[in-house]
Amino acid sequence: MDKIIKIKIEHEISRIDKALDSLKPLLDLCKIKEPDIIEMTAAAQVLHSFYNGIESIIVLIFKYIDEELPNDLKWHKTLFEMSFGNNSKHIKIINDDIKNELEKYLLFRHFIRHAYSSELDWNEMGQLVNEIENIWKIIKNDFEKFLKNI
Repeated sequence: MDKIIKIKIEHEISRIDKALDSLKPLLDLCKIKEPDIIEMTAAAQVLHSFYNGIESIIVLIFKYIDEELPNDLKWHKTLFEMSFGNNSKHIKIINDDIKNELEKYLLFRHFIRHAYSSELDWNEMGQLVNEIENIWKIIKNDFEKFLKNI
């Protein structure tokens, strides 16, 4: 089981790496100019996929440690809180230092699921796009620390 979970988590990590790598031209463009509606829509999809990937890894970890997953209307928020040690085993998957920053991606994930592209606001999402690679390095490091302990 340990080998299987490692493979699954490493696969999800590589998917996020590949997504951020392949979309680096868009991310870099957004750092030097305000994107148009098409670029902003693409960047919104990157943010959405990024957070979903992180969430997928968190779910894999909790299944591995036999932690009951939330099953309510606010399960995304509950899962988020659980990843910082608010779970029955008090296991922290992600370091507290990144909690406030990561929560912004969770909130954006919720927003984009119910929004139209015309409702996107660069003032709201620009920082998320510009910081995504740095945030990923920190969270990826936390996931890799967990993998070393399996």
